[in-house]
Amino acid sequence: MNIKTKVRKIGNSQGILLPKEALQQLQVKEGDAIYLTKAPDNALRISTGDPAFERKMAIADDLMNRYQNALRELAK
Repeated sequence: MNIKTKVRKIGNSQGILLPKEALQQLQVKEGDAIYLTKAPDNALRISTGDPAFERKMAIADDLMNRYQNALRELAK
């Protein structure tokens, strides 16, 4: 599926509007989080959030904050 859209001015920012077909393909609605990931050849990959992954990342963030000094020493 190839969908063309344009960068538009939205308030003081710039953004893109996703057509209805793209939103249906991603299975997202207003307010849902989507993630942009850098891909090869100067491309971006758009994906939806994975609740299990988000929980794991929250745990990892908590551990990294708690053991920040130890991780810094290990990195030396």
